[in-house]
Amino acid sequence: MTRTERYGLQVDPCLATFVEAEALPGTGVSTDQFWQGFAGLIRDLAPKNRALLAKRDLLQAKIDAWHIAHRAKPHDHAAYAAFLGEIGYLLPEGPAFQIDTTNVDPEIAVVPGPQLVVPITNARFALNAANARWGSLYDAFYGTDAMGSTPPAGGYERGRGARVVARARVFLDDAFPIAGTSHADVHRYYVKDGVLLIDDMPLVQPEKFVGYTGNPKAPETVLLRNNGLHVVLVFDRAHFIGARDQACLADVVLESALSVIMDCEDSVACVDAEDKVDAYRNWLGLMKGDLTAVMEKGGKTQTRRLNEDRSYYTPTGDAAHLKGRSLMWVRNVGHLMTNPAILLPDGSEVPEGLMDAAVTALIAMHDLAKTAKTTTAGGFRNSVMGSVYVVKPKMHGPEEVAFTTEIFTKVEEFLGLPLNTVKLGIMDEERRTTVNLKECIRAAQHRVAFINTGFLDRTGDEIHTSMEAGPFSRKDFIKRKGWITGYENQNVDIGLECGLSGRAQIGKGMWAMPDLMSAMLEQKIDHPKSGANCAWVPSPTAATLHALHYHKIDVFAVQRKLAAGGRRAFVETILDIPLATYRKWNEAQVQREVENNAQGILGYVVRWIDQGVGCSKVPDINDIALMEDRATCRISSQALANWMLHGVVDQDQVMAAMKKMALVVDRQNAADPQYHPMAPGFQGIAFQAACDLVFKGRAQPSGYTEPLLHHYRQLAKAGR
Repeated sequence: MTRTERYGLQVDPCLATFVEAEALPGTGVSTDQFWQGFAGLIRDLAPKNRALLAKRDLLQAKIDAWHIAHRAKPHDHAAYAAFLGEIGYLLPEGPAFQIDTTNVDPEIAVVPGPQLVVPITNARFALNAANARWGSLYDAFYGTDAMGSTPPAGGYERGRGARVVARARVFLDDAFPIAGTSHADVHRYYVKDGVLLIDDMPLVQPEKFVGYTGNPKAPETVLLRNNGLHVVLVFDRAHFIGARDQACLADVVLESALSVIMDCEDSVACVDAEDKVDAYRNWLGLMKGDLTAVMEKGGKTQTRRLNEDRSYYTPTGDAAHLKGRSLMWVRNVGHLMTNPAILLPDGSEVPEGLMDAAVTALIAMHDLAKTAKTTTAGGFRNSVMGSVYVVKPKMHGPEEVAFTTEIFTKVEEFLGLPLNTVKLGIMDEERRTTVNLKECIRAAQHRVAFINTGFLDRTGDEIHTSMEAGPFSRKDFIKRKGWITGYENQNVDIGLECGLSGRAQIGKGMWAMPDLMSAMLEQKIDHPKSGANCAWVPSPTAATLHALHYHKIDVFAVQRKLAAGGRRAFVETILDIPLATYRKWNEAQVQREVENNAQGILGYVVRWIDQGVGCSKVPDINDIALMEDRATCRISSQALANWMLHGVVDQDQVMAAMKKMALVVDRQNAADPQYHPMAPGFQGIAFQAACDLVFKGRAQPSGYTEPLLHHYRQLAKAGR
């Protein structure tokens, strides 16, 4: 391939063409300005990037040596913590401070609610997520197991529909009680003198009525607000539900996914310039507002687009507008990986995180220009405050967070953006970040708009960091150890100490079982109860159902109570390594754990390598569909590597389990015409990649799966 030379960089032609013909026009940034600035970014920061990665390896080697030297002795917690301090892994906590991030949009700063994460490479998924700002509660109840049973096959079942309507009315009574009656018993909603009356009775809290459409005497919609979240009552006597409803209520629409992370990282398979352009092009379409996706549904072709904003009358009759789309973050890759899309003068690959920073910020300038020029609420604007929101994953400690802020400062300089235009989301998913979280936030105190716990990657890093300490507990038991509660609590506590409440999101991780909505409704309420003002969900429908939790829980009241009570969790608890204390496993239990891990790895990796699918519903060993991405793969591969290292199982046992589970995965994917079976030969590159993740897992940097996945995916693409 002949590459395009730009200021000493060798750029893949498809990336160069995309940047120059699609991304740059309309931003006011010239071709020379961009490439010269980007080349300077690489020149100045690529060496620092490499040095930070080398420091990770150095610290890990010292930790490994300490555990090996102390393996025959009982774990000395105080000596271990002191050692981590001596080597610069655990840093002293500095004085109190408050973040001072400015120009943060309300969806992040002041309105708690669900957050979606979606692979940016799939335009249809990205549009669905961006449009998930609003969702039908009727559809969410009817189409899932949220009421305890799944919907029947065939057409609309009236009995189930009646249960949906009743369940929605219970929600309305809880969130918007009426003085003297129930929403289930009323016949009429109307507006008089700026007040919502329901069969002539007001709401107990009249201020929760904030708008309407249509004739005030018989509104088409009524707009309500509770805990900052909007709810729309839709009236339509011609609708098949509204026609049978005594109040003509045809639907209850909830403000659902307030924000969404468009992911360039864990949920995608981007290994070269072609893949990166696919990701960047969809981000560009979202920022410009013209992204579309054509799909077949019910035998008809449909074109999906971004939703328009919504218009209402206020109670006093003035015009008001609400955004029709979720606020969009973009998740860049971490500091580890390089990408062949651009080669440095010495022939090495560009640090992918630096490329993501420059290109995604450039693309977001299309939204910034729109924001500056538009004075009304109309149009497909993302940030009304003129900010760019970037989630940066897998940072190890304050030094790496400071490096990320330096990256974006330089990007802003050569793009001509005001300082701190780019807001930073810090993923608290690596142990060196967890134990130094306050100092990580301090390093980004002018930019931080988000901290988020990520149990899956955090567990993978926990295993890798303490690999030499001994055999870890089984996966389900790791979650029951004290360190995880300390980790989750400390994240909220320190976030509140540093002034994130009312300025930034404190987030929690993913509900990974997209078909089990009844269980989600029961369990995920714990996230707002914990003081988190956002939490991840796997689908727009899940966002609508999870929104119910934020109507029930006043998150800011919870945060005020927690802040008044002081910190609940400390580093000492988090440093308790979740090793298997008793190890009284029988042969069947060990075999079950090994096979469970092997099946999870194979089910995910075979799609990643053969089809380039970075995130999907993957059946587990019990045929329950789980939302899998690289983080879950990281846990399973590290868990097996740990057990082999400490002699719980040997390589032959694990290989036998891999082959046995390959048969299971082949069966689970038998209906997929694009699927390539792994058995009986077990010679395909997908099977080899899965095996390498386990048998070479100890040697992988921080236990990450990306280096091996990228290598084998590139082989798969080359062999097409």
